[in-house]
Amino acid sequence: MKLLFCLLALPFVAPAQALLTNAGSVLTVPTGATLTVGGGLLNQSGGTLTSAGRVLVGGDLTNTATLTSSGQLLFIGAGPQTLAPGASTISRLHLSNTGPATSGQNVLTVAASLTITDSLVLNQGLVRAPAGVVVDLAAAAGLAGEAPGRYVQGSLRTQRPAVSGFVDFGLGFTLDASGQSLGTVTVTRTAGLKTPNLSYGQNVGGTTQGIDRIYTVSSQQAPSTPLPLTLAWLPDDDNGLTDFSQATPWRQAAVGAPWAASGPAQNASATRQVSASAAALGRFTVSNAASPLPVVLVSFTAEPLGSDALLKWTTASERDNAYFEVEVSADGRVFRRIGQVAGHGTTTQAHDYRLVDPAIAHYGVSLVYYRLRQVDLNGTATFSPVRAVAVGQSALALFPNPTSGATTLVGTAAGASVTVLDAVGRLVLATTADATGTAPLALPEGLAAGVYLVRTGPAALRLTVE
Repeated sequence: MKLLFCLLALPFVAPAQALLTNAGSVLTVPTGATLTVGGGLLNQSGGTLTSAGRVLVGGDLTNTATLTSSGQLLFIGAGPQTLAPGASTISRLHLSNTGPATSGQNVLTVAASLTITDSLVLNQGLVRAPAGVVVDLAAAAGLAGEAPGRYVQGSLRTQRPAVSGFVDFGLGFTLDASGQSLGTVTVTRTAGLKTPNLSYGQNVGGTTQGIDRIYTVSSQQAPSTPLPLTLAWLPDDDNGLTDFSQATPWRQAAVGAPWAASGPAQNASATRQVSASAAALGRFTVSNAASPLPVVLVSFTAEPLGSDALLKWTTASERDNAYFEVEVSADGRVFRRIGQVAGHGTTTQAHDYRLVDPAIAHYGVSLVYYRLRQVDLNGTATFSPVRAVAVGQSALALFPNPTSGATTLVGTAAGASVTVLDAVGRLVLATTADATGTAPLALPEGLAAGVYLVRTGPAALRLTVE
């Protein structure tokens, strides 16, 4: 359907399931008017869609031209929908998707970052912002309607200017800056993506985790005294945790830094809300007593030393640390112990450790893998991330490969971007390598078996998922 200049003063209903296309024309929906599109709405290049009234869309909305919506943009589908906003201004984005809450049938996916200036209202269904996409709520914009089974997955960001008192940011996060001025405060809530270090925190070995919600908070001016905070979440983001009778708030200065407790353990079983105190801002999340997040091990490196491998690690603090076992593997799957180093029990002092594995060429492979097994006095063991040393020259490698759910890329540049693509080039996962050039890749649950491409810089490796 191609529209010429059209001013809708009365309700207009496009046929159900039809695609309404504005191909280079002007479409205006004035105040008091309603445009209902049973199917998709496509605003093509050269077109202008301006609405001060109501636009109801039953399918996808794709904008590649000019879209200005100062009225209500309401998604009313009964199945998955997509909003590709392009260069648009959206005041009120509302969702009433009646699709079944299974397999993403009631999800509105926001395909690119956008800003909402008045309100984001969820009457029914989920809004999903994939990794790399941010939904911005302007300072005057509000969020309403979130409840179990009905919330925003992904990154949702808002700002408040001139913060000098108590502020409820409306995202399940409050802050009390009474007695000091923080200037503009920005809060980004990343939730529901089931991605370690993006939407939930992990301890050093990846054996325990927090809720599937991380708040990243920054301010124009640093706090002069500790700030009281509250963190809240929905059951959707429990992330497999079942007991919140000793829920603990945690803070991380930046991605990859150690997690540290930001408040005492407290009973959040009924409220799913905890109180915290922060002398500095950063990233905040919650775990229970069974899933602590602090990273005692702050670094672990493996590097060539002539024909040997030099393993070095540092702890910031230790609690009931009996010893470290150093383990080696020739294939990244099966590890065996090659040495043991005594720990320092309980200490708040930093300690450095090292161990040399001699003549690593005898393993008969081009890449040798190492990890630490830290053992507490009560026998509890935690594994470190895996590191690799190339025999003879640097090598880019994945291990394990094939895999059934997770793998690790080693040998890339520190901080390098890493992406996983499927056979037709669609993005499956995006992450960043750490300071050692290592990138753990936690593949999405239910990923189909097949061959995938792991790309970093100009290089690419094939990954087989079983």
